[in-house]
Amino acid sequence: MNIIPAIDIIDGQNVRLTQGDYGKKSAMARTPEEAVKFYSGFKQVSRIHIVDLMGALKQDATETTLVQKLKRETHLPIQIGGGLRSIDTIEHYDAIGIDHFILGTRAIMDMEWLRSAVEKFPDRIFVGIDARQNDIYVNGWTENSGITIDDYLEKIEDLALAGIIYTDIAKDGMGQGPNLENTGRINDLTHHTVIASGGIRNKEDLDALKAMGIHDAIVGKASHNDDFWRDIT
Repeated sequence: MNIIPAIDIIDGQNVRLTQGDYGKKSAMARTPEEAVKFYSGFKQVSRIHIVDLMGALKQDATETTLVQKLKRETHLPIQIGGGLRSIDTIEHYDAIGIDHFILGTRAIMDMEWLRSAVEKFPDRIFVGIDARQNDIYVNGWTENSGITIDDYLEKIEDLALAGIIYTDIAKDGMGQGPNLENTGRINDLTHHTVIASGGIRNKEDLDALKAMGIHDAIVGKASHNDDFWRDIT
């Protein structure tokens, strides 16, 4: 199982939200810089997941300087999400050495733009599908897009994506385990690599995902707990 620890950033701080609620913000013990160095020491970590949370809310990247600094602190690939609404922003992240780009809101709502981005950066773009039940949410998880997971998957099946990041918003930050049923269902519906996200607590959750054919998992709150790493090493 490839573990992808998450660093969520607001105003330069390493934080976690509960169910994507900006009003339920918790500061993490490690700074973003400390977290990158810590995660880089584990062989199970395949890359690092960074989210510019205010960028997602404000619809424009706000942490590009910090992200560039974090890239210099690790030998691992970095995937960045939050506020990537233009080709210019993706090109800027590309220029500072970021490896993968996570497109959410605009990729959900503007299929022609997504196609143009994928043509320019084939196999480097992940689409973030953030959902409650089967409904995809956008703009920092604050609005229902009116598009279902099933309908959206049909639209992107022919694109040269790096993969799909599926997050069950209701599970995120709750420490109750991932949505195994829907993760497995999505994996069966697409040929794209599916990355599980939201609620992953421990090795048992990772083993359950692996048993259904999921080999990549983003671990958020649990990755800040030293006990999590002791259990998997």
